[in-house]
Formats: sequence, C-alpha cells, structure tokens
Amino acid sequence: MHLRVPSIDQGVQAFLWAALFFVILWLGMLAVGVSSATALIFSLLAGAAIFLFVRVRGESRPGSS
Repeated sequence: MHLRVPSIDQGVQAFLWAALFFVILWLGMLAVGVSSATALIFSLLAGAAIFLFVRVRGESRPGSS
C-alpha cells in the first residue's frame, strides 16, 4: 500500500507561499530598521504579487515541457 501526499489546491499553495514570504519580508525589513508601517505596506504588496504569480504561473501542466 502506497501512501500518497494529499492533493493541495493551487490557490491554497499560492496563499501559503505568499504568507511565508510576507512574514520573511516583514521581519527582515523590521530587522534592518525600516519603520513598521512601511514594512507592513511593502510586505503586503509583495505578498499579493507573490500570491498572484504563484496562482497564475505556479503549476506545471502535464505534457508541457
């Protein structure tokens, strides 16, 4: 019996990547001295862009090489 990893929807994957990068960017900007509001705004914008990129371009279609 083979145990397989459950299939995860592309939108969920995109959200998880965006949330991960948001946290990394936000904490990184705070660590280098960027103000809290500026770090939050830029991190939210970057997270939204990452979400859209992964949602649209993240999945390789079968047969397309």
